[in-house]
Amino acid sequence: MRYNDLTIVLPTLNEEANVGSLIEELSDSYNGVRIIVVDDGSTDGTRRVVDAMARMYKTVSLFDRRNAALGKGLTASVIDGIRRSKTDYVLVMDADFQHPYRHVGELYRKIRGNCDLAVAVRRKVEDWPVDRRIVSKLMIFFGYFVLFITGKELCNDIFSGYFCIRKKKFIETYEQSRRRFVLKGYKVLFDFLKCTKRDSLRIAEVPYTFTSRKHGESKVGISHGLHLIKSFFS
Repeated sequence: MRYNDLTIVLPTLNEEANVGSLIEELSDSYNGVRIIVVDDGSTDGTRRVVDAMARMYKTVSLFDRRNAALGKGLTASVIDGIRRSKTDYVLVMDADFQHPYRHVGELYRKIRGNCDLAVAVRRKVEDWPVDRRIVSKLMIFFGYFVLFITGKELCNDIFSGYFCIRKKKFIETYEQSRRRFVLKGYKVLFDFLKCTKRDSLRIAEVPYTFTSRKHGESKVGISHGLHLIKSFFS
């Protein structure tokens, strides 16, 4: 099976230890897939690693966002990556191996099966401390409440960072509601869903286990939580 009409967007920030191995696994596993690494100002060797991988794999490219017009932020990085893609379908995933790459093919088959959005849904989360689990559950509850009372589209993991979508659908939604996307935030799927109407999307889901990152530390901090709260009200 070939994946010529699929682009994988990998937003990165200091992922030197992970991104090269992930690019190799994705390129070798999914014949013809295109990969755009969208780097948000890494201070380690991330861009150097990606440049080396791009010389090995012609379908790999780097977008350096140090001077990007949209400014810093994970959501801004994802939007820039999707806009730069040239395929009908785009898949977004983390570059730290917390999103198992073996599900890419399943998400792609779902999106090719006449749906608009295929979401990887976390059924199990490994190695999270109790306090993070509690905060996450509270945020999820409030996020579902916001979407429900405003009549927006729902899925079983509204904060998933691992999803496949028709590029045209995402761009249309973003262009119509760009002020509602919190660019410095990190839950771009939630921002997308809150800009839709109930039953306006054909959604498929793929369950997976959210694993520990392979190398490095999480970048999620208090500021990300504040941006998520801002997203609830934007």
